[in-house]
Amino acid sequence: MFDMATTTPPADVFVCEPIKPAGVFDASRMARGEPGLPTAFEWRDDTYRVAQVLESWKSTGPCTHGSGEVYLRKHWYRVLVDDGSSWVIYFDRKARSRAQAHVRWHLYTRRGGAEA
Repeated sequence: MFDMATTTPPADVFVCEPIKPAGVFDASRMARGEPGLPTAFEWRDDTYRVAQVLESWKSTGPCTHGSGEVYLRKHWYRVLVDDGSSWVIYFDRKARSRAQAHVRWHLYTRRGGAEA
């Protein structure tokens, strides 16, 4: 922990890299129409276990073909992982290209932990 009187809290570090799901998926989230949040992720040759989901939210965007409809684009999560860091991760509902169709989970920011 930090002393707020003498130390500023650690800032989020922008990462924006793909992460690979590992472990078991949360089927209860899938029943609600969300992606199955894995219990662990692989990032930079290490495996990090999700200890707790701190918050979740969704982002939307307009139809890319001009219909005026709004689509759900990403599911966001702030999670606490086993090294003590908190991550903001997201699931991208639409693949960027056919070559990257399997890359859906991304680490957006990281705060704390060994590599911070």
